[in-house]
Amino acid sequence: MTHDTNGTPRPDEPNAETTPNDETVIVTDGLRKEYGDTTAVESLNIAVERGSIYGLLGPNGAGKSTTIRMLTGLHPPTSGSGHVAGASVTDREALIQQIGYLPESPPIHEEFTAREQLEYHGGLRGMAPDKVKSRIGTLLDRFALADDADDRIVTYSKGMRQKTGLIQAIMHEPAVVFLDEPTSGLDPRAARTVRETITDLAANGTTVVLSTHVLPVVEELATNVGILYNGRLVTEGSPKDLKNRVRTADENTLEDVFLEVTTDEGDATAITDER
Repeated sequence: MTHDTNGTPRPDEPNAETTPNDETVIVTDGLRKEYGDTTAVESLNIAVERGSIYGLLGPNGAGKSTTIRMLTGLHPPTSGSGHVAGASVTDREALIQQIGYLPESPPIHEEFTAREQLEYHGGLRGMAPDKVKSRIGTLLDRFALADDADDRIVTYSKGMRQKTGLIQAIMHEPAVVFLDEPTSGLDPRAARTVRETITDLAANGTTVVLSTHVLPVVEELATNVGILYNGRLVTEGSPKDLKNRVRTADENTLEDVFLEVTTDEGDATAITDER
């Protein structure tokens, strides 16, 4: 068993508090993923409350993408269990009704127009035609894409594709939305719209899992943050609590926390766990 410096078990220990309740919308218990001889995610235990914004952080190769793929049913876990909005992560058919997902490269058809892509997606999600039309219109306006909605996606910039993918992820009003680098390729105005949209989603009861390397965005928006390193959850808490745990004399940022816990030395010595 591994412990932080005050003797408290780390978040990835089996006795971490991951017991589900009425307000818990994501819960994992010992979730593990192996690829051959490589362990990508080791004994992940998290509990995420309804209507919260959970920042999932870590350096490249830490296990963030693998974690999201397991939670969205794309990759089955090797062992352990997980539930999202009551659906098991191994039950893709039940899970897909509860989630929206924006991967780093949006899954959109270049030969479609944005409107056709979104209409197609709405049909796949079983939305009523009038609801599809209403949601598409509202979200195209919100993301300043209405004037280009009938152009083919192959002509779009990276930012326009990103906005189309984000609209697709949220248009069916899922219980949980997974966003991987949602502001990638966006200009400052569009990035602000994304941040405001994430805040609005949470305020209306949607749970958002946000994975990004833009740490100030997570520090601004996240209710809680989990940081992965070498496949393990090495620390977890609110941005304020995490910053207070770093043992420095200066005012800390989430970047300071990230750098401290994602080194072999800092992981064990530079941060305390007050959970």
